[in-house]
Amino acid sequence: MQITRADFEDPRLAAFLQAHLDDMEPTAPPESRHALGLGALRAPHVRMWVGLDEEGIVGTVALATLTDDHEELKSMRTEPRVRGRGVAGRMLAHALRDARERGVVRISLETGSMEFFAPARRFYARAGFVGCAPFGDYRDDPNSTFMTLALTPS
Repeated sequence: MQITRADFEDPRLAAFLQAHLDDMEPTAPPESRHALGLGALRAPHVRMWVGLDEEGIVGTVALATLTDDHEELKSMRTEPRVRGRGVAGRMLAHALRDARERGVVRISLETGSMEFFAPARRFYARAGFVGCAPFGDYRDDPNSTFMTLALTPS
């Protein structure tokens, strides 16, 4: 798998992100769904990467700046055909390495609290993320789980 900065003109990326939004749609009411669409991921404060194999996009990850040293993990998704093959781990490691190199000291995330998101919560916990209070513009929401990771310098 090759990891590269996202090409927002690539129609495969738009389709991949739409599949992510479609996956989230039945899990919670609209006000509790926080996945970003293509337009929001283009914002200057967001850095996004894609994982590619010979068949196309297999993973995405993004980091959105909250403060100079705190960023939010966004748009973590693995193509269903390659789940369980380490794509998510490699994508997360790439994003965390980039954040460390830029002096970021904390990465936080919001994910769902429902059973659908249990594998994601386990994945993040294995990576060292721990539960935390809502951050940024988030508020307490029974449909959300908030997690954070303190980064050590590289």
